Amino acid sequence: MNEVYIVSISRTPIGALGGVISSLSATQLGAIAVKAAMERAKISPDQVQEVYIGNVLSANLGQAPAQQVSIASGIPTNVPCTTVNKVCASGMKSIMLAAESIMLGINDIVVAGGMESMSNAPYYLTKARSGYRYGNGEIIDAIVRDGLQDPYNMKMMGQAGELCAREYKVTREEQDAFAVESYKRAEKAVAAGVFNEEIVGVEVPSGKDKVVVREDEEPKKVKYDKIP
Repeated sequence: MNEVYIVSISRTPIGALGGVISSLSATQLGAIAVKAAMERAKISPDQVQEVYIGNVLSANLGQAPAQQVSIASGIPTNVPCTTVNKVCASGMKSIMLAAESIMLGINDIVVAGGMESMSNAPYYLTKARSGYRYGNGEIIDAIVRDGLQDPYNMKMMGQAGELCAREYKVTREEQDAFAVESYKRAEKAVAAGVFNEEIVGVEVPSGKDKVVVREDEEPKKVKYDKIP
């Protein structure tokens, strides 16, 4: 069985809902990361033999999101691409599939990763095709329906956290303290440039000009007085 190595990694900054990189779709963000990863490894796009990209909120991205990323990254159109929809860890599953294909001798060089943009997830008009007719209708949020809601009991993902907190007797105070410490560590890491090597800048419009976003957005949005 062949040995497998991760020869390069790259990611965009992590944005906030409706934040600074929300003008770019998941596939656009994915392509930015893939291009940078190949450049850092000095791998030519025509050396790539297969592409696996994880993506859960695929609505309105268009057909074959993984292939869109592949083509936008300059990888030849004859390279097979697979979009992995797995809740959760679709990106991790993509890496596992890529590793397995190399271990089995199917491929030598594979691109794998994940991409999401909750900011661009659409709303559904589920009865628009047949007609709403008389009375009020309903708009379905793709973030909720396809991303955060259990399809069997219709409970939200966050409720699972509440169940775990009760089962393992984690108090609200302990959770708040953990959240505060997590944000402080993130702020410290950003200030120290810990993530600089893994992040590739994303160019976004800003008025008539463009700016390059190079830092994760969420740590800067925290309001500590709102946590307790």
